[in-house]
Amino acid sequence: MELKASVKIFRFGAAKEFDLPQYATQGSAGVDLRAAEHYVIKPFERALISTGIKLAIANGFEMQIRPRSGLALKHGIILPNAPGTIDSDYRGEVKVILMNLGREDFVINVGDRIAQMVLAPVAKILWDEREQETELESTERGSGGFGSTGAN
Repeated sequence: MELKASVKIFRFGAAKEFDLPQYATQGSAGVDLRAAEHYVIKPFERALISTGIKLAIANGFEMQIRPRSGLALKHGIILPNAPGTIDSDYRGEVKVILMNLGREDFVINVGDRIAQMVLAPVAKILWDEREQETELESTERGSGGFGSTGAN
């Protein structure tokens, strides 16, 4: 079953020259985001890159901003807060935090694909507070932390 939701989009500046963000294939989970500005990210520098779009996301959904695997592999370009979240009530410009973990400057040109955007449903928490830790159901894993499920 395919879950869909309407998302309003407003494009401005350089983004008016781009196609709307589209799925590359029928099985793609995300659409590509393009840079609406030219920027050079030096090694180990972070930058906030403009996309020239604003969104109105349906209540009950979020937009997740994720890295492009090819940029990570070939150039060391990551999103340090991945996945980034755009809440349904945010109406500002979508911007992407990029970081260059490579050894060379990374040049971003207007129109370059810099990240992916994935629409995701949001479940809200209903807290059920307990007075005693023993009121939390026990599990086989228990309080085992980092790496505990892969230990030999």
